[in-house]
Amino acid sequence: MQQVMLVCRPGFEAEAGQEVTDQAALKGVFGYFQPVRNSGLVRFTIGSEESPEELMGRLLLDELVFVRDWFVILGDCALPVQDRVAAVVGFLRDQDWNGSGCARVEVRLPENNEDRDLGNFSRKWVAPLSKGLRGSGLLQETADAKTGKRLEILLADFGTAVIGYSLAGNRSPFPGGVPRLRLPASAPSRSALKLEEAWKVFLPEDRWLDYLGGGRKAVDLGAAPGGWTWQLVNQGMMVTAVDNGPMNPDLMASGHVEHIEADGYAWRPKRAVDWMVCDIVDKPRRTARMAVDWLADRLCRYTVFNLKLPMKKRYDEWLVCQDILVRGLEEAGLTCHVRARHLYHDREEITCFIERLD
Repeated sequence: MQQVMLVCRPGFEAEAGQEVTDQAALKGVFGYFQPVRNSGLVRFTIGSEESPEELMGRLLLDELVFVRDWFVILGDCALPVQDRVAAVVGFLRDQDWNGSGCARVEVRLPENNEDRDLGNFSRKWVAPLSKGLRGSGLLQETADAKTGKRLEILLADFGTAVIGYSLAGNRSPFPGGVPRLRLPASAPSRSALKLEEAWKVFLPEDRWLDYLGGGRKAVDLGAAPGGWTWQLVNQGMMVTAVDNGPMNPDLMASGHVEHIEADGYAWRPKRAVDWMVCDIVDKPRRTARMAVDWLADRLCRYTVFNLKLPMKKRYDEWLVCQDILVRGLEEAGLTCHVRARHLYHDREEITCFIERLD
């Protein structure tokens, strides 16, 4: 079988599988998915003649919302206690894997793994596994970073591995699709990590200064107690924080924040700003329409906002919101770059980023 492993947030397997099924079909590749409930893993099986690499050549990870990462599945490999490295070597030889263009192996664990021993083993196993694969000619000493593949070993437990490979340029730059972030003690709330992750996922690393530097101005709607405002201030921005609730006193003492007690949905600035961010928990369609209004009125150039999805029909609700965004921007005559992703620090919401290009 021709299969791709999809990696998503545990509990969102059906959304990830349905999204890839639909998006692949639009690219002329047809298949079906097999979710394992609350695992964060979905096997997508291609039922047409196309190979997984052909699918990934037509569909980009950046176009997907509920899938954090993915890789081509070569197969399932049993790992005997006596010599797990030899088992992987034998499996790859049976698959006619020659390691061409592949110089690195990544050992993954399911996101909800709670076995600390398995976690310790996975970290220590990388070195002897890499050595054994290179000694067998199944892993190269060097590879082209732009075109190279990466061998992927997903450990379900000590005795079972799903083995495959990912493609450079169409995989997450972060292990498992999750940026490793730390919350500083000075942050007013854990929500600060959402905005930082959004920037890391949506903004090219070499252009962070273009987007965030230069003393820009920002508006944070639904700001209290100030997690997202804190991130904006840390980038040197002057921030208008709009919320009827209280802001963090230390943040207000920075001199970079003006607190306006008002309804975040109703308030509008007198002059345009660079960034509008919003993490208000409300109906997602209302938030989507508000974002369109801000961009259509040219009140901001960049926006990051969260869409709180309902417990049922989460994927369907995203499709409705996506249509509101795309149609609204088209009707406003705007040229925009639109991306969305179910981030690691999101729960029942997805995060959207829109850049106005005109």
